[in-house]
Amino acid sequence: MAPRVSKGPRNMRLRTRRATAAAAVLTAGALALSGCGGSSGGGGGGGGDTLSSLKKAGKVTVGINGENPYSFIGKDGKPDGATIALDKAVYKKLGINKVEAKKVEWDALIPGLNSGQYDEVSAGMSILPDRCKKAAFSYPEITYETAFLVPKGNPKGLHTMQDLKAKKVNLVTENGAIEQGYAKTMGIQTQTVGSPQDGLRAVENGQADVFALTAISLRTLVKTQKAQSKVEVTKAFTAEVKGKLQIGAGAAVFRKDDTKLLKAYNKELKKIIDDPKQFNKIVGKYGFTEAERPKGKTTDTKYLCSGKLPDAK
Repeated sequence: MAPRVSKGPRNMRLRTRRATAAAAVLTAGALALSGCGGSSGGGGGGGGDTLSSLKKAGKVTVGINGENPYSFIGKDGKPDGATIALDKAVYKKLGINKVEAKKVEWDALIPGLNSGQYDEVSAGMSILPDRCKKAAFSYPEITYETAFLVPKGNPKGLHTMQDLKAKKVNLVTENGAIEQGYAKTMGIQTQTVGSPQDGLRAVENGQADVFALTAISLRTLVKTQKAQSKVEVTKAFTAEVKGKLQIGAGAAVFRKDDTKLLKAYNKELKKIIDDPKQFNKIVGKYGFTEAERPKGKTTDTKYLCSGKLPDAK
């Protein structure tokens, strides 16, 4: 059963959406996921040559959370989003022409990967030390900053994580998301939800003062849900936690023993990320700009996995 939030100051109990291991793989056609691995036959984490299996099958299955604009299921029932677009471009170069997706809750993405339910996580997942211990992250795909979803007019004047702590607001975060980690480290009480849509509803209904998520996700959420009349998104900022600036960089995620697949993926991905025009051509339509293209230390997966973050000035 998916976790529920504890009762907050308004006796709120927000239900998270249930993850289900038996969920169907969402693709253009009606495809079923085998019980022991991805539909490519490369799942299971058993140390086999996943890359060869994917090439032979001509398709790859990725795990997603459904967060627009990173990766989600479009109105046509097909996987869509910026990281899906990157996947399609990369895998096409590797001779794999079909990308399928299985949607699960955020905190189930890495466990599902390691249990062989899919071949890769495609969700713009932040590269963090704890996650790097459990799975292998690709070359960074995108960078992002944090923002808040608040009632129209931002009545409590919330702009930074420090504001949340000082004003003791009723904060909501997505279960397993990086903002939940920020709050926990700073000692800020938070309630969790299973999706961005649940966070939006919590703020709209007055059950929460603020919902914290990446800025581009919140802007897309408000636009797609046509919620501009009730809520607004604050200006994006780089979160400061215990005197350190939190560098937000997301990547594709693979099983640790899929080294051959990771190496091949990185080779093609780096060509895209290092070329501003190509990056914009692939992900620009999802709202990503040059500001979200990894540069400098945000292109160093090993550095980001180390957790050695820069000091806040």
